[in-house]
This record gives sequence, structure tokens and C-alpha cells, in this order.
Amino acid sequence: MYRMDYHHHSCHSFDSTANMEDICVHAIQNDIEEICFTEHFSVNQLAPTYGHMDFAKYTEDIQYCREKYGHSLSIKMGLELCEPHRMRETYKQTLEPLDLDFILGSVHNVNNQKLRLLLKENGINAYKLYFEELYRLVATADIDVMAHFDLMKRYAFKEYGLYSFEEFEELIRETLKKAIDRNIGIEINTSGLRSSLNQTLPFRSILELYKELGGEILTIGSDSHKAETVGSHLEEAYALAKDCGFHTIYRFEKRKPIPVEI
Repeated sequence: MYRMDYHHHSCHSFDSTANMEDICVHAIQNDIEEICFTEHFSVNQLAPTYGHMDFAKYTEDIQYCREKYGHSLSIKMGLELCEPHRMRETYKQTLEPLDLDFILGSVHNVNNQKLRLLLKENGINAYKLYFEELYRLVATADIDVMAHFDLMKRYAFKEYGLYSFEEFEELIRETLKKAIDRNIGIEINTSGLRSSLNQTLPFRSILELYKELGGEILTIGSDSHKAETVGSHLEEAYALAKDCGFHTIYRFEKRKPIPVEI
């Protein structure tokens, strides 16, 4: 099994202090063969992620780690874009000069409201607002994979428990169909297995539906913000992928998806 972690943050993200070199060392110790750094980035001045990224320093650190650890670890340069379906032209102009391997797209805000606030003001209806925004993202954004498909549950779980898949199935189905039409994948994000949520993002039903609809592009990532948790719960994620009928997961080079047998 070729072990990959395709969602990891370092100090180049606003919400992490992890040193990239330390992450690489831990990845090698944890028998990970490929890692993709996916730092938060937004061009929206109202987003918490705005203004943190220094692309010159990010590129320099990636190159340093490749030179030092490349014999033991394949290191890819990626980003996790915040609402990339909005301000698309600004994103395009900003990212065009970069030599990126991989782009995750995520919804952390709806109409410039953080998901926690959206939940506070709208209650359980925040799920509907979130999934509608996710559809808008996948319909127009220039991304490779949707990050943590049902992220809203991370914030809603304590108060409302898990959401009903059946209640949102049609909207989820349309979002997955649009993703497949546009050659956009989804990830198994293991961060929920490190919390009281105790399940991946998304959960099994969404992965099974994606496969049933003909979806193939699947990545696996820890969404870790610490060196010590790089590659956490990869075994469970690989097993889940196989249980859902996937025979391959994907790695990326220069934004081109490459299948790898599980």
C-alpha cells in the first residue's frame, strides 16, 4: 500500500504552528511515502485566512524539504482554497504563476459568515445553506478535490448530533454529479476520527453514492495541523475506501490525477 497524506497544514496556514521540516520527519517515521501540503489561502479580505500566506517563503520551504528529504518522501505543493467559486478571477491571477501540484476547495464561510455563526443564527437549517454553497463551489471553482465534504457536522454535532443523509440526499447527489462532470474528486478526511465526531468527513453514505454515480477521483488526508498527527488514521481511511468499492486512490502532479492501487 502506497501511503499518502493529501491534506496537511504547516505554519504557512493561519491556524497552524507546525514546522514543515518536522512534519516531513514525522511522515517518514510514520512510513508515509507521499505528502501534499495544502495550506489555507483566500483572496477575500474578509476571510480569516487572508494575508497570512507568503508564497515565496512557502515555495522556498517546499524546495528545502524536497532537497533534504526527497530520497525518502515525495513532497507535493498544494493549497486549500477558501470559497474559490467566489472572486474567481482574482484567484486565477494570483495562483497562475505558482507551480502547484494540487488544489483543495472548501467552504468555511457562507456569505462571509463563519460556519459557527451560520449555525448559531440558522440552527439546523445551516446544513441546507452549507450544502447549497458547496454545490456553487463545485459548479464553477477551479479545484481538483472538494475538502471535507460535510464539514458543517464538525460544528453542529455537539448540539444537533449527526445530520440525516436522506434529508439532504438530493442536494448531495446533484453536487456529486456536478463534481464528476467537472472531473473534481472528493477526499476521505480523517480529522473527525480524532474528535468526538468519531467518523470521517464525509461519512460512508456519501462515499458510496459518489462511487455509485461513477466517481473515481478519491484522495485521503489527515487534515492535520500538527507534525505528530501526520498520516493519522490512514489505515481506517484506506479500508473504508475499499469497503465502498474503490480500488484506487489518487495522487497529483502538476494538478494531474494519477491513480494508485490500494
